Amino acid sequence: MAVDLMFSRRSCLAAVAAAALLLAGCDKTPSQPKVAFSGVDITGADYARKLGLKDPDGKVRSLDEFKGKVVVVFFGFTQCPDVCPTTMAELAEVKRSLGADGDKVQGIFVSVDPERDTPELLKAYVTNFDPSFVALRGTPEETKAAAREFKVFYNKVPGKTEGSYSVDHTAGSYLFDPQGKVRLFTRYGSGAQALASDIKALLNGA
Repeated sequence: MAVDLMFSRRSCLAAVAAAALLLAGCDKTPSQPKVAFSGVDITGADYARKLGLKDPDGKVRSLDEFKGKVVVVFFGFTQCPDVCPTTMAELAEVKRSLGADGDKVQGIFVSVDPERDTPELLKAYVTNFDPSFVALRGTPEETKAAAREFKVFYNKVPGKTEGSYSVDHTAGSYLFDPQGKVRLFTRYGSGAQALASDIKALLNGA
């Protein structure tokens, strides 16, 4: 009788253990395939982590206030003849193409030419592409610090007439996911379709 009881207990424990293993196996979900982004994946980068400059109304803006959205940060200047307007126009196009999800996309334009880019000029410039876009401007020293944080290069290039100049600068955008983490660097010339694909992926939790 004792032997039967012991056998019964062992059988019961074995059944419980088997059930636990089965449940553990059921809990495991297949790992999600890694998303093939069009932009350069810089997830985990130790730069481009903070940004604190004033908007045209004099309010200091930070990346934290845009959590919940995919944020696209671009450094440029209003007198840029091609790269800057093309980049901003493509972002505006992508935002519109996303429909309701477009409200979850935030464009930020950081001036690398604070001497000429006045608050009034910057505000008019970005809102011409999309009313929700934000322009940021700092002192020359603050601009250098922001560019250093984002590993952005910019340099004045003398123009054809005395006192005139252009600005060479990094031609690309940084994408932040809705959690506020920098995720991608999109090179200039990638196109609106590639940008839209990456933004959709980030909005979907990639």
